[in-house]
Amino acid sequence: MILQALTHYYEDLLNLGTIARPGWNLAKISYGLLLDDDGHPVQLLHLQQEVSRGKKMVLAPQEYSLPAPVKRSSGVAPNFLWDNSGYLLGADNKGKPQRTAQCFAAARELHLSLLRDADSPAARAIVRFFENWDPARAADCPVLQEDWEDLMKGGNLTFWYQGRPAAEDPVICEAWQRHYDGGDDAGEPDILCLVTGRRGPLAQLHPSIKGVAGAQSSGASLVSFNASAFCSYDHEQGANAPTSEYAAFAYATALNTLLADRNHVCRVGDTTIVLWAEGAGNAYQDCAMAALFGGMGSDAPAYQENDLLNALKQLASGHAIDWEESRLDPNTRFYVLGLAPNAARLSVRFFWQNSFGQLAQNLDAHYNRLRIVRPSYDQTSSLTVWRMVLETVRKVPAGSKRPEPSPRLAGDLLLAILNNAPYPATLLDGVQLRIRAQQDISWGQAAILKAYYLRNSGNQQLKEVMTMELNEQSTYLPYVLGRLFSVLEAVQQRANPGINTTIKNRYFNSASATPALVFPTLINLAQKHLNKLDGGIATYYDKRLTELNSRITETLPARMTLPEQSAFQIGYYHETQKRYTKKEEK
Repeated sequence: MILQALTHYYEDLLNLGTIARPGWNLAKISYGLLLDDDGHPVQLLHLQQEVSRGKKMVLAPQEYSLPAPVKRSSGVAPNFLWDNSGYLLGADNKGKPQRTAQCFAAARELHLSLLRDADSPAARAIVRFFENWDPARAADCPVLQEDWEDLMKGGNLTFWYQGRPAAEDPVICEAWQRHYDGGDDAGEPDILCLVTGRRGPLAQLHPSIKGVAGAQSSGASLVSFNASAFCSYDHEQGANAPTSEYAAFAYATALNTLLADRNHVCRVGDTTIVLWAEGAGNAYQDCAMAALFGGMGSDAPAYQENDLLNALKQLASGHAIDWEESRLDPNTRFYVLGLAPNAARLSVRFFWQNSFGQLAQNLDAHYNRLRIVRPSYDQTSSLTVWRMVLETVRKVPAGSKRPEPSPRLAGDLLLAILNNAPYPATLLDGVQLRIRAQQDISWGQAAILKAYYLRNSGNQQLKEVMTMELNEQSTYLPYVLGRLFSVLEAVQQRANPGINTTIKNRYFNSASATPALVFPTLINLAQKHLNKLDGGIATYYDKRLTELNSRITETLPARMTLPEQSAFQIGYYHETQKRYTKKEEK
């Protein structure tokens, strides 16, 4: 299903004219070798351009549409019209002259076999170049001498003729397309492709996938059979999963295009995530990226949280909406693919497919569960997947390196959100460990606790206190104890202005876990603090304490369970936020 969806996406891009046709691909080129009619190099064109890398400006090769590259492992396999200096010039600095000679000989044979009968000046110039070029005298060529050291570093070259790339010559293009469509194994029977359902030449090796974080920079394989243990019925390599050359090229080109789009690719833990919509509409990608990850890339627009949530609600209700001057249809098919590195191959962490409306419905339910009152000073947007995961690690000052959260947690959480499934238990464990370590609860952690129990728990008494704001009517003991602890802390702070260490710093964890041991001490301490306050303030807090104590109708438990501790923490958070909420002026 993954390869089929990617192949359909490739065909959508092809219909829009935004992707290379079969047999062609974008290649990074550093130099253009300009030839005259006799095939002699007359100029070495510098095709690099300045790009920003961090705080520096560096030279980077440009991308050109050229014949698709071959899949290389350890053998000799030339590319057509472009390659490194070892293949096109027969010279490099790898210290293996015999192998370099083999590379040039293979490139010479490929180009002569394809272009010897081609009737165009550019094709004849390339043929004459390979017939006359002497690799032993390459270093003495006046055109190459000035840039010889840079050429030997491995940058790719391509042939130019009369001021333009030879790959733009119609006769050369036709020769390559005829060769590519005919396949490399003449006489071999076509196979029934498992991806397209059509017959065609078998792809023994599938193209490499580039851009997955942590994988080899030269590319990794999504489909490969490189050991006898992976083969069956005496099949070799790609014959174990028959895929046509066209389907292999199409899915690899589509996936590489997705991974190269920095505004629509995201890394969560060790998983690289790409997403796309049927019909190749960019607006669907933008909306999903904003909803899941808050938008990515320096060019990604910033969206108002309310606008985004309203859009999700409309789509979840089955209504089409306008987004970035495009119409989003909730019935459009949408895909999310997560890939992780695995040596020279890629592993699929997850693959989600459904309608865009179903995605919006699941996200809308998720964000509704996360809604909780926030501190007035906090102007951050909604909790994205990555921000939720960051709530499980230690906060660090700006500029310091943040600890890496669990990569497995990030992937599991994203999959739970996409499927509207129960949240992973590791999310609750991570948040609870962080709350105990910092002896406090942030609004993000409170939102996660609320969402977790609303989705995962069947305890109705627990769910009734997992509200957006303070539930003043609840008599659920753990929740009331959390509220009471917050008021006791306020009494202490009012009686001792500027105090650095409050009861929260000393008793927060033990009060939530073993209230019977701690609260008698805290109540006794609060009476001493009330004696320090003025009459009106003392009376106010005394009434608050009396009102909360009246809701405690059972003996304080010696130990509370993890869900009860979470209710205590939510009660403390709700009461604290209520205390700091600005009163409306009358």
